[in-house]
Amino acid sequence: MIVYLGKIYALGKALYNLIIFVYSKIIFAASFFNAKAKKWVDGRLIFPGFNFSEKTIWMHCASLGEFEQGRPVLEALKKNYPNYKIVLSFYSPSGYEVRKNYPVVDEVIYLPVDTEANAAKLVQQINPALVIWVKYEFWFHYLTELKKNNIPVLLISGIFRNSQPFFKWYGGIWKKIIHCFDVIFVQNQSSAILVSKIVDQEKIIISGDTRFDRVTEIANHKKSIDSIEKFIGNKKVLVAGSTWKEDETLLLSITKQHPELLFIIVPHEVNANNISRLQQMFERSILFSELKETDAVGKLSNILIIDSIGLLSSLYQYADITYVGGGFNKGIHNILEAAVYGKPVIFGPKYEKFSEAVSLIELEGAVSIKNEDELRDIVQILMNSESERQKMSKASLKFVYKNTGATEMIVNYIAENRLLHN
Repeated sequence: MIVYLGKIYALGKALYNLIIFVYSKIIFAASFFNAKAKKWVDGRLIFPGFNFSEKTIWMHCASLGEFEQGRPVLEALKKNYPNYKIVLSFYSPSGYEVRKNYPVVDEVIYLPVDTEANAAKLVQQINPALVIWVKYEFWFHYLTELKKNNIPVLLISGIFRNSQPFFKWYGGIWKKIIHCFDVIFVQNQSSAILVSKIVDQEKIIISGDTRFDRVTEIANHKKSIDSIEKFIGNKKVLVAGSTWKEDETLLLSITKQHPELLFIIVPHEVNANNISRLQQMFERSILFSELKETDAVGKLSNILIIDSIGLLSSLYQYADITYVGGGFNKGIHNILEAAVYGKPVIFGPKYEKFSEAVSLIELEGAVSIKNEDELRDIVQILMNSESERQKMSKASLKFVYKNTGATEMIVNYIAENRLLHN
């Protein structure tokens, strides 16, 4: 049996290395005609060129969403342990490009391709005293290299599902990966029960999701946007955040049915081509960049397209109704950014993998829609019924604030177990 499992593991490792190699070549080929792939490749052409002799804190995030999840922990550690250097790594260009100048940390890098040689070199250069992995992205060579060097590694805001390879008969290499973590902070009890099948119970802590702490911090320090406030006046507003084409197609008909309602559309992609497409799609719409230039232009349309990044979390405060995109694509974006302001939340059908969405629907703070008719009906209800809108708003607000505290639990664990020293 042991020999058989060993062979399965060896085969899994060989297959993993092959997949990494092939994937890298595919991305390289795609970089000649895909801008995002080109950034992925260009960001890894030069290996990170720093060496820290003193101990550091290293946090790895897949992309921007995971960074926002890890950010409250990172900033708390910076405050509590100012003598440590901090390295922040990203896998995706969408995270790196937005946060490459993040002032809290000392280095922001692309994570080099996960090979044995790269892992050994980067771990030596960073010289971490503590490593924090956010939510997922389980890179075999990096995590096993950290384990080999007895460097403590924490997984925070982890969430697990039966469909993941950890829990399959062929998941030997993945079980090896999960055992590289010294402590696994999970979002909910179902994840804790699932991962306890392959990891010792004492390594698992139910902490909740650090995103709740992040969005409450944003809401408590919310910024007003004068040009938006002038555009809105005393009208009701629907803010549609992180939208994709499928979301925008549904929203288009609603804008025509409700000329009295102001629509603020914040697309997931704000590149010039996508903004141009949206302008053609939503006739007589205006851009946020135009709105800033003159107040008069705001009187010409009930549709505002945001062509700048970094505004969405502030824009939700102005909404009477919120729509969060992605639910007709790969999965919904961050609904907590809307819920924290006590807003009714609407999103598409692909939400089952997001526990916060499931919970908020159960609490009647959110509604999932499958088509244009369902979107039209819920918007009509929320426009006509103040009591229904208030009921959903209160449920959203209560849900968010009830689930804060994950950051404090993680930071306290680090302090109590002296993983870092002042």
